[in-house]
Amino acid sequence: MNHPEIKALILDMDGVLWRDDQSIGNLPSIFSEISRRNLKVTLATNNATLSVEQYLEKLGRFGVSLQPEQIVNSSLAAAHYLTKRFPDKGNVYIVGEQGLFSTLEQHGFTHSEENVLAVIGSLDRQLTFDKLRQATMIIRSGVPFIGTNPDRTFPTPNGLIPGAGTILAAIEAATSVQPVIVGKPSPEMYVVAIDRMNTLPEETLVVGDRLETDIIGAQQLGCLTALVLSGVTSREAAQVRSPPPDYIAEDLTALLSAL
Repeated sequence: MNHPEIKALILDMDGVLWRDDQSIGNLPSIFSEISRRNLKVTLATNNATLSVEQYLEKLGRFGVSLQPEQIVNSSLAAAHYLTKRFPDKGNVYIVGEQGLFSTLEQHGFTHSEENVLAVIGSLDRQLTFDKLRQATMIIRSGVPFIGTNPDRTFPTPNGLIPGAGTILAAIEAATSVQPVIVGKPSPEMYVVAIDRMNTLPEETLVVGDRLETDIIGAQQLGCLTALVLSGVTSREAAQVRSPPPDYIAEDLTALLSAL
C-alpha cells in the first residue's frame, strides 16, 4: 500500500492491548519493537473508568513503562469539553467510576446533586436505579447531558459485557435527550494525541478494534487507520466498511509485522 512514512501510532487499549486484565500478545516485546522503529506512541481509549495514573499502573503490571502525556482517555476529553463550555468550573452529576470522578475533580468539576452544570454519563459497574433516577431528573430540568463514549459493549476474556453506551441509552430513553459524545468517534482525543506528539494526521496510524468509534474518528481527521480483529469487530464487517481501514490485522503483533 502506498502510504507516507508512518511516524507515530495512536493505540486503543481495550481489545487492542488487553481484554480486561488479560494482555493480547507480549506487550513488553510489542512496545520494544515500536521503540526500535523510532515510532512515537500515544494510547487513546474511550474507557473512562481509570485515571491516567491508573492506566500507567496497569501498563506497569504488564511490564510496560510510559509517560503520563502518552495516555489520553475520554474522561480527559470530558474535562477539556467542560472547561471550554464552563470556564468558571463547578458542580456536575457523574454516572461513572472513580477514574472519571478523579479526572474531573482535578480539572475543577465536583460531583454533586445540587446546582449542577451538566450530567456526565459513562461506564458504571456499580450502576443503581437511584443513579439513573437522579441523572434523569437533573437532565429533565434542562441541564446538558454529556457522554464519555458511545461503546455499547466492553470486551472481557469471557466475552462482551455492557459498556458506557448501554448506560447512556438508558438515560436517553428516560429523558428523550441525546448525549453530546466527547470520546471517539469525536476526534477530540486524537487531536490532543497528535498535538502532543507533534505529528501530522497523515503520518499517524490509529489502531483500534471498533469501526464505529476508533476508525471513523480517525478517518474524519485524515489519519491512517488499522483495524485489529482482537476486540469486537469481525474481518467481514471490516471489509464491507466504506471507506475500509488502511490495514486489517489479527492483532497488534501481526500489524507491526505487516508495516
